[in-house]
Amino acid sequence: MSVSNAPTPRVTVLRPEVNQSDTADGNTSVRPRLLIVDDISDNRTILTRRFQRRGFDVVEAECGLTAIELIDKESFDLVLLDVMMPGMDGIETLKRIRSENSASALPVIMVTAKSESTNIVDALELGANDYVTKPVDFAVALARVNTQISRKRAVERVALANEELCKVNEDLERRVEERTSRLIDANQRLKVEIADREESQARSQYLAYHDSLTGLGNRLLFKEQLEEALKDVSVASHPLAVLFLDLDGFKAVNDTLGHSIGDLLLKSVAAKLRDILPRTDRIARLGGDEFAILQISAAQPGSSIALAKKIIEVVGQPNSIDGHDVTVGASVGIAVARPGDMNTDNFLKSADLAMYSAKSDGRGTYRMFDPEMDAIVQARRLLERDMRTALAQDGFRLFYQPLVNLQTKKVTAFEALMRWQHPERGMVPPSDFIPVAEEMGLIVQLGEWALRQACAEATEWPDGICVSVNLSPLQFAKGNLVSSVMSALASAGLPASRLELEITESVLLEKSERNITILNQLRGLGVRISMDDFGTGYSSIGYLRSFPFDKIKIDQSFVRDLLVDEGSLAIVRAIAGLGVSFGMITTAEGVETEEQMRCLNLEGCIEVQGYLYSRPVPANEIVGVLASLDNRRLLDPRD
Repeated sequence: MSVSNAPTPRVTVLRPEVNQSDTADGNTSVRPRLLIVDDISDNRTILTRRFQRRGFDVVEAECGLTAIELIDKESFDLVLLDVMMPGMDGIETLKRIRSENSASALPVIMVTAKSESTNIVDALELGANDYVTKPVDFAVALARVNTQISRKRAVERVALANEELCKVNEDLERRVEERTSRLIDANQRLKVEIADREESQARSQYLAYHDSLTGLGNRLLFKEQLEEALKDVSVASHPLAVLFLDLDGFKAVNDTLGHSIGDLLLKSVAAKLRDILPRTDRIARLGGDEFAILQISAAQPGSSIALAKKIIEVVGQPNSIDGHDVTVGASVGIAVARPGDMNTDNFLKSADLAMYSAKSDGRGTYRMFDPEMDAIVQARRLLERDMRTALAQDGFRLFYQPLVNLQTKKVTAFEALMRWQHPERGMVPPSDFIPVAEEMGLIVQLGEWALRQACAEATEWPDGICVSVNLSPLQFAKGNLVSSVMSALASAGLPASRLELEITESVLLEKSERNITILNQLRGLGVRISMDDFGTGYSSIGYLRSFPFDKIKIDQSFVRDLLVDEGSLAIVRAIAGLGVSFGMITTAEGVETEEQMRCLNLEGCIEVQGYLYSRPVPANEIVGVLASLDNRRLLDPRD
């Protein structure tokens, strides 16, 4: 029936006649006002009666045009809008509503048949807050209506509070401005009187503690800074390090080009060194062509070694000095101080000796005075060697942890987690060997092995269960990822639809266009793509617009504090809402208690993963895990 031939729309206003303690938010002074839009009278009547019993004021509209007219004239807390209606359908009605009302000002929940998923996607993209399917499960509808109304009222309360706060701030700013103006006048007079006195004192102080040629601190200042730092080394978060450097070939510059060119070269080197240092570090020219650097807030010995390499690189670059091409090098000695093991003089002497050791070993390099450095290097080399051996001899294994759907209580996937059973060290944590593998570039080979192994083992599982494999950014940068995935699937005979690939935000940080192309190619194979550790990185929400992820995984740090930290709860709630809005599955990681699970369920999370259901297990225990979880589901009285 067209709109022009339709009978005059009927509008019915119903008032609740129930106990006020059963209202939508427990607030007896405010009744939520609901507009139900449906062309079928029986549908409206049933929903109206049931919402009325829950304390709602209900207004009915039998078509979209009537709904628009009512919204223009009256105020509603939420619209329950049927998708399929003659004349102006729900989608067009939603467009008209959103042209005047934001999603937070007037929530809209669409009512649709299960077969109308395309309409739901369109509706969510147009600004629908949520949806329910026909036949309507009233408990679900009530929960979603209450959720949206609660959010709407929360936004209203925040807006009101902000308005009041602005008024208070404006009054406060006015009074502060008046007092500040008087203080500025008084301070300005004092500054003029003090400036001349401070200038002369500062000049004298500067000359006493600074090198007149380069402007850097001198030996006296550096020793005082080092002595002060050594007093605090017992409580510092990191040990101190001193880098002692001497220019290689500087004497030849002085001898051949003269001291004036040598002085200009020293100023150039000083400027380069100053530019590469963070503000927390201290640098001084100790005399001649010798410089010293004090590292205070840095992890050692890694930071001092990295800085030494940078110094050698920067100092070794060619210099154009007064028309002359001048090139020198640098030898660097490093000493690391720990509580109670050396005084100022011994510390500088240790760095100096290490520098001479660098010169003795060929110049243009660095040496550590700390004797433990050799042991650390050897241990790292041993770990690298053992990792290569383990990869060649099948020393790595995959363990699997289930992902459980909160609605069906069934396992939807298993995440593959890499484990290394070292013959001497026992089970090595991934946090120990994965970063090393990435630094070595071995992670590409490990990743390909894990992909093949996971696909092969997943073929032994029930057809409906997927396998999830984590990808390293290096697999995008250095590996032939798409070919590797295709090969792993073909070799195992696993359908692409049963493979999920998890990435982190770092994949999209650099070369994002290239990586998004790779993700689209993987998606074209039928593989699912998940964003792991969502909410912890740089711009999580922005990446949801860059690529249509199938799943977003809420980082366990938010789940851990879910019940005790309102901020974590708000983040989880927001991510779950984003998942609904973008049509993505939300999975919460690190779920350990029933309370966490129930809270996540209420907030709209689709899947959970954690020790509540199972620890990671080897492939041969998966059948037992599935049986245990099935039995647990059957025994759960809530199902």
